[in-house]
Amino acid sequence: MADDSRETDKNAFGSFGSYAAIGDSFTEGVGDPGPDGTYVGWADRFAVLLADQLPDHESFRYANLAVRGRLLDQIVAEQVPRAKELAPDLVTFCAGGNDIIRPGTDPDDVAERFERAVQDLTSAVGTVMVTTGFDTRDVPVLKHLRGKIATYTAHVRAIADRYDCPVLDLWSLRSVQDRRAWDDDRLHLSPEGHTRVALRAAQVLGLPVPADPDQAWPPLPARGPLEVRRDDIHWAREYLVPWIGRRLRGESSGDHVEAKRPDLMPL
Repeated sequence: MADDSRETDKNAFGSFGSYAAIGDSFTEGVGDPGPDGTYVGWADRFAVLLADQLPDHESFRYANLAVRGRLLDQIVAEQVPRAKELAPDLVTFCAGGNDIIRPGTDPDDVAERFERAVQDLTSAVGTVMVTTGFDTRDVPVLKHLRGKIATYTAHVRAIADRYDCPVLDLWSLRSVQDRRAWDDDRLHLSPEGHTRVALRAAQVLGLPVPADPDQAWPPLPARGPLEVRRDDIHWAREYLVPWIGRRLRGESSGDHVEAKRPDLMPL
């Protein structure tokens, strides 16, 4: 059963006949491949939950403008104008994560630019839902950045208060602390992780959900040091080294990638 204490009064937002998602790999759905190889992800799953609230499911329209690897300024330049042009009832805006994990970036500066984009969006579309960062204390490749991510998350919550935006608070989503919520690359969510985020997003708007996103995972057998070490070596070879190589070459995983749903279309 879902935890109703986390739900917002649905009447505060009403129903949504159209939805556009903007952001980076998290919102594109990396880590959650569909049968045809196209990523699904939490935003696609959330769109289905939104559509299910309408008497006529086919009337719901959805666009996903997110592209992996995009920095905040790229999202603002490429995706925010398109979202304003589409003028949907709801926009989810998750950006800044790729900026925060870069060495030397200032979360205060990133937040200032994020706020300008929120102000721009809220003046042109319906409801804007903003997204916080994850608590990365148990994510091996990101736990050393926990302080920066926490600072940025605090800014995002304050910005949401100023512009009356609902907040998809991923920091408080305890279930994604489990390693099964993450893909093998340890940077992106697994299909189950994306599913739990979609459920939480629906809860934020006060929608009924089929399962509690914070439901406990089944117990796992204990892993020995050798198994952990073997997994770490595999991860470094398959994911860390190529990621460092792209950074050194000035490449992005999103080079030559376009938005998977650039227009508002029926599901």
